[in-house]
Amino acid sequence: MRRSELFVSTRKQAPADEESKNAQLLIRAGYIHKEMAGVYSYLPLGMKVAENIKQIVREEMNAIGGEEMILSTLQHPHIWQATDRWDDAKVDVWFKAALGKDSQVGFGWSHEEPMARLMTQFISSYKDLPVYTYQFQTKLRRELRAKSGLLRGREFIMKDLYSFSRDRAEHDKFYEQISESYMRIYQRLGIGDITYKTFASGGPFSKFSHEFQTLSPVGEDTIYFHEGEGVAINKEVLSDEVLADLGIARDGLVEKTAVEVGNIFTFGSRYSEPLGLFYTDEKGIQQPVFMGSYGIGISRLMGLLAEHFADDNGLIWPRNVAPYQVYLARLSSQPEVTKAADQLYDQLENDGISVLYDDSDLRPGEKFADADLLGLPLRVVASEKSLTAGGFELKLRTNTETSMLPKDKLIDSIKQFTSEP
Repeated sequence: MRRSELFVSTRKQAPADEESKNAQLLIRAGYIHKEMAGVYSYLPLGMKVAENIKQIVREEMNAIGGEEMILSTLQHPHIWQATDRWDDAKVDVWFKAALGKDSQVGFGWSHEEPMARLMTQFISSYKDLPVYTYQFQTKLRRELRAKSGLLRGREFIMKDLYSFSRDRAEHDKFYEQISESYMRIYQRLGIGDITYKTFASGGPFSKFSHEFQTLSPVGEDTIYFHEGEGVAINKEVLSDEVLADLGIARDGLVEKTAVEVGNIFTFGSRYSEPLGLFYTDEKGIQQPVFMGSYGIGISRLMGLLAEHFADDNGLIWPRNVAPYQVYLARLSSQPEVTKAADQLYDQLENDGISVLYDDSDLRPGEKFADADLLGLPLRVVASEKSLTAGGFELKLRTNTETSMLPKDKLIDSIKQFTSEP
C-alpha cells in the first residue's frame, strides 16, 4: 500500500473525551474511528490488525476440530424465552427493537440458544457427536459503563465457540484441549507469559468456569496468583472453601490487576434440554446433548496489545498482528531516490512482504513520527544520504539503533525477520 493511496491520515491529538491509552493511540494512528461511547469503526489499518488476530485464533480453533460458521445477529424472542434469558430483569444487556406493532427482535449478545436450536436439525444420534462450531461476530451489549477504549464496549468483535458432546467425559477432554489452544493463542500474540488460566465462578452450571486473565495496570479485574503452584483465582470466588478445594494456601497468593481476554464455560444440558437438543445413544436411549461455550474478545485483544506494547512514541505491534511488516519512508523526491524506493517496494511486495510505502511529501521528522506512531515492526529509509552510503537504512521499531545495508542484504534481513516464528 502506498501512503498516497491510503485515505486515512494520522493526527497529533486524540478526541478530548477519550481517556484510554489504547483508544487514543489507535485513533491518532488512524486504526479506528470513534462513533460514540463504547462504539468504534475499524478503518483499513485497524481492520488488518483485527483480521490478523482472527487468523491466529482461527488456526488454533481449526487445529482442535472447530468448524467456522456465522449466525444471524437478529434474534427471535421465543428462542431466548425458552431458556428464560429474554426478560430484561433476568438479562440486562439486551438491545431490542420493535418489529411491527406487537413483536420484537433482539440483537445477539451471545449465541448459546440459537446455536443449540440450529443443532436440533443436525444432531439426532451419538454418531453425530461431538460437534465444535465457532464464529467471529460483532456482538451488541447494553453496557452501562462503556469505557477503556476497546477493552469495554457496547459493540465488539468476539470469537465464540460452542461444543456439543455426548457426556461430561467427552466434554471435559475438549475443555482441556481448548484451554491449551487458548494459551497457544496468547503465546503467539506475545502475552503468554503474563496470561493465566484463572478459576472463576461456574454459575449454576458447574463449580468453576475459567477465565484467561492478562496482567495489566489498566485491568478491571483483580486476581490472586500463586506463583509456586501456577494457579490464579478471581477475587469474586476467592474463599477459604475454594482455597481448600484447590489445595492453595492463602499466604502464598499475590494480588494482581488483570484484563480478561477469554473465558470457557461448562453448561451441561442447561440450553440443550429447553431447546429440544437430544440424541439417541448406543442403547437407543434419548439423552440431552452436553454443551460448553468458549469466548475470546478479538477487539479487546487488539486494545490490550495496543495498550501493553506501546511506548511514548506510539504503538508497537507484535510482528504477526501488524497491518504491514515494513514502513518504507522515501525522504526525497529526487529521481534516483524515487526510483530506488519504488524498486525496493515492488521487490518486497513481490516477495510476499507487506509494505506501507510512505511516498508522501511530508518532512522527514513527520514521517519518522508517523512510523513510530503506527507501530510497524520495521522502518526502512530511502534517501540521498542512504544511497550515497550504498543502500538503505533499517531500524527495528523496538530499537533505537539503525543499520545501513545494501539492497540485497536489506531484503535478506527483512525476509529473515519476517520468517522467524
